[in-house]
Amino acid sequence: MSRIMALDAGDKRIGVALSDSLQITAQGLTVLANLPGVLEEIADLCRDNQVEKIVVGLPKNMNNTLGPRAEWALDFGQKVAAATGLPVVMADERLTSLAANRVLLQADLSRRKRRRAVDKLAATLILQNYLEASKNEG
Repeated sequence: MSRIMALDAGDKRIGVALSDSLQITAQGLTVLANLPGVLEEIADLCRDNQVEKIVVGLPKNMNNTLGPRAEWALDFGQKVAAATGLPVVMADERLTSLAANRVLLQADLSRRKRRRAVDKLAATLILQNYLEASKNEG
């Protein structure tokens, strides 16, 4: 069975998480610098890890509307789909970065280490939520 990848995309960094081959659990994989060429890096990671689908975090407003960040994420998702040739699913990511920060604060990580880890952990939370929702639908 193939894997699912999740991306928590921001202006500077992109957190990447990957499911196990049974698509039950999510693990943080890496954090990419959001620079020219990042779409090729994502495509390479997909090939290297037998990814069949990509989940991109969609930062909706708390009232469920789409603001400028969500529009940016939708555009990013389209670019990822074009670069990888894979289906891209947008997943509500409200509060995942907040939850990730809370977990890392409880782990007592320094601010610098937290900044590096939060994107990967947020991608992991996005993917785990998606996997659980998919399991419940099926």
